[in-house]
Formats: sequence, structure tokens, C-alpha cells
Amino acid sequence: MPETRATYYSVDIECSGTVPALYDMISLGAVVVAPDAEGELSPGATFYTELRPESPTVDPGAMKVNGLDIEKLRREGTPRRVALESLTAWVAATCRPGTKPVFVGHNAPFDWSFVAYSYGVEGMPNPFGYKALDTKALAAGALGLHWFDTGKEILDKKLGIEAEDMSQKHRADYDALYQAKILVQLLKRQG
Repeated sequence: MPETRATYYSVDIECSGTVPALYDMISLGAVVVAPDAEGELSPGATFYTELRPESPTVDPGAMKVNGLDIEKLRREGTPRRVALESLTAWVAATCRPGTKPVFVGHNAPFDWSFVAYSYGVEGMPNPFGYKALDTKALAAGALGLHWFDTGKEILDKKLGIEAEDMSQKHRADYDALYQAKILVQLLKRQG
């Protein structure tokens, strides 16, 4: 079984543009990856929230990708601080005793930057700290792939998991779950 000092959190975000501070994180999905009753790593508890945008700047291309309604989010989205308080409480409630939470993303630098910025601007501690595990980098090393060959459409075949459901792609909760499946298979190969 892989290392047990960590409780892994597969995290995916959708945003209104390409960089924090200029654009907003507008949805966040997370899935716990931890040993199940039989001791096998598997996806577990989930978290999802849609956030109220703070910035007036919106990239129409980003909104087309994520399919969220920016005006509806401005009216009904969860305030950023409330969303982060909920995420922090959920991580505290789901982190296995004796372990530390580890942020995992498929292209983690992108997703982590929005999460870390949001915690920073709200003056709150990030429950994941300043580090993240990137499944693209992990796949490159574990499978001996070139960086450009670490896309999900290649990894599904290499890891023997189902292809992404394109009707749900770019929904943060679905993407976090799919990435959790990738993580499980990569960690199994680590031994």
C-alpha cells in the first residue's frame, strides 16, 4: 500500500480567467483519496461549492469552457470566505488521524494557485499548506512519459480507467473525482 502519512485531496477548480487576482475561482470540487475498509486507496467523501465572483474581469473563453453562469454566480454564489471556511472544516473533518492533508491536482500549479490566492486574500491559513502534488508530473515519472503525453486522454488508456465523460468535463466535482481515479492508479504503481 502507498505511503499512509498523507490524506490526499484531489482538487479541481473552475475560474473566470487564467490567473488569480485578475480573475476568480468560481467553483471548487474536492475528493478525499484514502484507504477504504480493505486498506485499498480509493476515492471517498466529496466537497463542492460555487463561489460568488469578486473581480469585475471575466474571460468569455474561460466561461465558455466551464459553462457556469457568471451573473447567476454574482447573485447566488457562496461568498469566498464562507466557501473557504466550509472547505477548511471539511478537510479537518475528513483528514485521517495522524496524517496531513495533501492537495492533488492534474496540473496542480494552476488549481493550487487559485486556492492559495483565495486563502491568502482572505487572511486565512490554507489547510493544504504551500505545496501540491501534481498528477501530470507524477505520471511523467511513474510511467516514463514525456510531459506532453500526460493528458487525461492518454492516461486513461495507460492506467486502465474509463475515458472522461465529456458531458461532465470542466465541472469541478466531476473533474476532481476523475483525477482521484488517476491518482489512485499512479500511487498503486509507486508501490
